[in-house]
Amino acid sequence: MSPAPADGPKKPLMRVLAGERLDKPPIWIMRQAGRYLPEYRELRARAASFMDFCYTPAMAAEATLQPIRRYGLDAAILFSDILVVPDALGQQVGFAEGEGPRLPPVTSMAELARLRDEIDLERLGPVFEAIGRVREGLPAETTLLGFCGAPWTVASYMIAGKGTPELAPSRLASYRDPAFLQALIDRLVTASIAYLTRQFHAGVDAVQIFESFAGALPAASLERWSLDPIRRIVSGVRANVPGARIIVFARNAGLGHALVPSTGADAVGLDWSIDGAWAAREVQSQRPVQGNLDPLTVVAGGQAMERGIDEVLARFSGGPHIFNFGHGIVPETPPEHVAALVKRIRGA
Repeated sequence: MSPAPADGPKKPLMRVLAGERLDKPPIWIMRQAGRYLPEYRELRARAASFMDFCYTPAMAAEATLQPIRRYGLDAAILFSDILVVPDALGQQVGFAEGEGPRLPPVTSMAELARLRDEIDLERLGPVFEAIGRVREGLPAETTLLGFCGAPWTVASYMIAGKGTPELAPSRLASYRDPAFLQALIDRLVTASIAYLTRQFHAGVDAVQIFESFAGALPAASLERWSLDPIRRIVSGVRANVPGARIIVFARNAGLGHALVPSTGADAVGLDWSIDGAWAAREVQSQRPVQGNLDPLTVVAGGQAMERGIDEVLARFSGGPHIFNFGHGIVPETPPEHVAALVKRIRGA
């Protein structure tokens, strides 16, 4: 097992994950390496496909480092995709330009049986190599984040074969064939533990679990299909990497945000729709929180963005807080608006 970097506790974001309140919160941005940056678009144009981009260590590392060089953010998040996990289980993943991921749907026990029982970590070797490259290029004070998708979110793509409105295919599976869905979720739990463990061994400081589709689940189903699988991942990773720091972002979970600490998460990511006063009272009282600026305020810029920043800073000033957006940055975002955002947060 690789030890945590010796300077880890001194990094601002790691200090917050340990429960410390800082006068100026650390900042990183979901999808900070992306199409809003001209240097990213130039780099992406060199790759034959999006999956080739993810599996080319030099390119993935460069994409990861670009926003750090430009903005000096407090964390870099590995450039990859949540769907490398089904890909490494034997479900071929591709991306249709302008339309998103495409996978051959897995909708039954028979189709699940055609996939690997365990994740092929050799297939993901380029991802771990990229982590090492990024580690070498990061400033000492910058946290390196790895990540994976939560089982419910990844399973939803695997069942539908693409993104779908309201996640009807996976929700129907939960009603029509819960044994199949449970078997798929269980396989993803095991695969995610192995994948995140290897990310820590390759050099990440902390990881985030993205539950992008939490909001599609009825409240009565949130525990079984979302929170319990995440809880098992957190426990499994920490059995392999004692003290591993883990953020959980459950988008559109609503009041379920208050239940996320029960997974063992070190910090709870908040989406932009959640009531901030409620979140400060009910969630930040339990764990450090991360978020939750509406990404569109940064597209708008000016007073709308400044007001949004100030509201988030004031709202969560009473406890440990990581500044982030309530979802990923959008491609229409002017890069100069992000620079102004970082400057305002840091009071420069």
